[in-house]
Amino acid sequence: MLDYDREAERYDELRGGEPRAAAAAEGVLALVPDGARTLLDAACGTGIVTRRLAADRPGMRVVGVDLSPGMIRRAATRLPGAVVRADSRRLPFPDGRFDAVCTVWLLHLAPRAEDVRATVAECARVLAPGGVWVTTVDKGAAHNVGSDIDAVLASRPPSAPRDAADAVTARAAEAGLVPAGRGGFRGHGQGRSPRRALADLRRGWFMTLPPGDPAAEPFAARLAALPDQDRPRPDPWFALRAFRRPEGAS
Repeated sequence: MLDYDREAERYDELRGGEPRAAAAAEGVLALVPDGARTLLDAACGTGIVTRRLAADRPGMRVVGVDLSPGMIRRAATRLPGAVVRADSRRLPFPDGRFDAVCTVWLLHLAPRAEDVRATVAECARVLAPGGVWVTTVDKGAAHNVGSDIDAVLASRPPSAPRDAADAVTARAAEAGLVPAGRGGFRGHGQGRSPRRALADLRRGWFMTLPPGDPAAEPFAARLAALPDQDRPRPDPWFALRAFRRPEGAS
């Protein structure tokens, strides 16, 4: 897995920067009720999306949390006084504190199914009755755009996606949430080129092919042999699901 403390300084540069952040915020806010006055961005990373959420919905108080000290330092420069270092599996807020919660690009990182269950339960716990949780799902599948890069990587060792839409929906139901909508957004600037895919492989992006694993070398060689090494392939499209805490829920 990537070291997100080390990634913090160049995270935005490598992942689409402001255009992608703007698209993500727009997609999330399309599923957040107009009357929401408080929103928690759990696993806010560098705060680039969090700041957009606050700017695009004037009057809504936005708070960010992240576990990585490097990410929190970056986020704090964008939202002074509005970010907290915390684990999304153990949120430091009282029950019913927020009108909305979002988790963008988080659940796919969970090492175990139990961690997804804990995170979803915490997001549900801090939601006020009538509140909405919005999350990305199927992130890994979003990056498969049918390119020659995807063909090279298709035979890599499989891993069970922690953020599969059906599994997330089941965890939400366990936590007392009901489906409340779907959406999505374009991952601007995240269309991979062969050279970038190879760099991602070397950095540990692909969890089943960790750096130094001999099994990664055939994939590296095939990526290096692809044509148009610096031409980005199509951008991914990230899927969003929304779930609501019913009124009267305790």
